[in-house]
Amino acid sequence: MKNPFEAIALKFSPITVYALVGESGTGKSFRSKLLAEQYGIEAMIDDGLLIQDEKIIAGRSAKREKTYMGAVRVALFDDKDHRDSVAKVLRKSHIKKLLIIGTSEKMVMKIAMRLQLPQPSKIIRIEDIATQEEIELAQKSRHVEGKHVIPVPSIEVKKNYPQIFTSSMRDFFNKSKFKFLFKNKSGGKMIEKSIVQPEFSKKGRIEISEAALTQMVMHCVNECDPEIKVKKIIIKTDSRGYKLVVLIDVPFGTQLTGKVHRLQQYIIDKIESFTGILIEEVSIVIDKITMTDKQKADSKEKSSKPASEKK
Repeated sequence: MKNPFEAIALKFSPITVYALVGESGTGKSFRSKLLAEQYGIEAMIDDGLLIQDEKIIAGRSAKREKTYMGAVRVALFDDKDHRDSVAKVLRKSHIKKLLIIGTSEKMVMKIAMRLQLPQPSKIIRIEDIATQEEIELAQKSRHVEGKHVIPVPSIEVKKNYPQIFTSSMRDFFNKSKFKFLFKNKSGGKMIEKSIVQPEFSKKGRIEISEAALTQMVMHCVNECDPEIKVKKIIIKTDSRGYKLVVLIDVPFGTQLTGKVHRLQQYIIDKIESFTGILIEEVSIVIDKITMTDKQKADSKEKSSKPASEKK
């Protein structure tokens, strides 16, 4: 029987997928046009949209969402109707090269899988195509001014999303300045971007609380194996997602081979499917091996027996 992912890849075998990865607000959407020109990429997936020839041809923008969590779900194509509609257009469009923009490798791989696309053959990081100064300037624009970019001309955004449109900006990029991108360093390119201010940006970033996430992890562990006891949960977060450290006690005699990995994957799958957030990593740390009440009772009973009965 063929691997289902191989069947999906065969369906889209003519498409070569590229990925641009970087933390939120580092200028990926703007510089994606330069990257597309360098690699001859015809279309891109950015924040829930399928963009081709500077036009929005399918999808819906995560920047229309009123909450941060809602925006994450849209960007990840969590809704079946959303991802099916974009996948349908992709199948009919005969696109040969596609760029997926995301905050982490895991994110772009998940988007590719959900849109029934091959996994990225090349992953480019924002640090490879922008200086630290340029990244910091972009982050200031995002975090201080709440400005987000959609990499299409203003006429497209005004037509589709007039509620969030604020302004447009044109920049002339001299190719000689970006010699690491272009073999032909002569000339330049005028790039127009649309500046928007999403509702969730106006209200501030809304995240899932640590208390709620802790309860979810404990529930997942109990569902997976009621005899495993959670001692402590450490939660770390950044723009790419959440990292969890789960300290546990396991019963004496537990077959640990494979169980820890299954528990890790169970926590990731359940929380991601329920909330739409990205779990970058789950580390399971075994604090100690304990005895269940039954094991303690059996041990006590055995130790209390006369020596003649123990033989």
